[in-house]
Amino acid sequence: MRSATVPILVGALGASGVAGAYRPLVSRWPFSIGSALTSSFASESPLLLAGVHTVAAAAAWRAGGPAGVAGTVLNIGGLAGLAGLAGDARRSAVVLAEALRDAGVEEPDAVRTRRPAGVLHGSVARRRYRRVADVSYSEHGPFGTLDVWHRADLPQDGHAPVLLQIHGGAWQMGDKLGQAEPLLGYLAERGWVCVTVNYRLAPAQRWPAMIVDVKRAIAWIREHISGHGGDPGFVAVTGGSAGGHLAALAAVSANDPDYQPGFTEVDTSLAAAVPLYGVHDFTHDRQGLWPLLEGKVIGTTFDTDERTWRQASPALRVGSDTPPFLVVHGSTDAIVGVEQSRRFVTALRAGSPSPVGYAELPHAQHGFDTFATARTAHTVDAVYRFLTSVHQGRVTAGAGQTGRNTVRAAR
Repeated sequence: MRSATVPILVGALGASGVAGAYRPLVSRWPFSIGSALTSSFASESPLLLAGVHTVAAAAAWRAGGPAGVAGTVLNIGGLAGLAGLAGDARRSAVVLAEALRDAGVEEPDAVRTRRPAGVLHGSVARRRYRRVADVSYSEHGPFGTLDVWHRADLPQDGHAPVLLQIHGGAWQMGDKLGQAEPLLGYLAERGWVCVTVNYRLAPAQRWPAMIVDVKRAIAWIREHISGHGGDPGFVAVTGGSAGGHLAALAAVSANDPDYQPGFTEVDTSLAAAVPLYGVHDFTHDRQGLWPLLEGKVIGTTFDTDERTWRQASPALRVGSDTPPFLVVHGSTDAIVGVEQSRRFVTALRAGSPSPVGYAELPHAQHGFDTFATARTAHTVDAVYRFLTSVHQGRVTAGAGQTGRNTVRAAR
């Protein structure tokens, strides 16, 4: 008689991942990391896992007996959950289209409903479009370097729009390689110049070293990007997780002298921002990040250093000069709770005259855009359409704001 042990294990692990994809099982840092990783396979690769569960269910059925029945039931249950998750990429496309409409990006129905062109896997995109690597923008060694991406045949006339990508990693790890590369390749192919940046990390360096480095990278772009074909007059920013926080903060803190020591004369304003699954309010903590911020990143407590914590919170710095925003977050993010983006978008819509779009993607997990999945393809295409519309002046101040001071949850 064949053993049902392996099919039972496959079914149990798969069912756990599927359950976490629908509702996080653990959402307190740092234990949420494991939950997010397990659930990511279910939420972002449901068809692949469906094949695994189909094989496991068949093996359990052949094993027979009570154990075989248990294994069959577990795996069929996993298949049922995966069937719903498989439709989330299509539903994400609808949510993204609505977010673009709210941001004032009006396009023909044929454009909104078309399937986006395929995105490249990160390593392929990197080989094809990364033209310059490890350029120094500060004196901080490998933590002060950046890469420049663009097409080989890009005209060197200094007219291409520029996107700055900021990596995540809880402000204490990560690298400019390996994150958002499907997006970088997609934009580079379509005539953009993209810059990816490393920055100083905690706990070796404390806040505000990270945002100071982002500002220094913007200063480098202002001075040098025309030599790579980019337009220093149009610089947008994006990032995920801690990079989403830094991208949003950079966009709402233009020319803040506290974050520009020694280069206050440089214009660090940005044309648009697209933060993904970012932390936007340090004064509000439901995912257990305060110990990380207190012990490793900022090094102070909110009670004793309220000004620093508030100044580091994008949601508390929205103003009349805030640029257009497209905010993206997964509805079941286990690491950074979706309420962070909901609060931020509410603040943006209440305090900024610029267009704001918000896409809360159904059952998307933290870091969902790392790989070239169907959901990533829809997200990348939406980001491109948003940024291109801002660049071409096709979004207007106040667009989509009427009656939208409350945040719509994902369907």
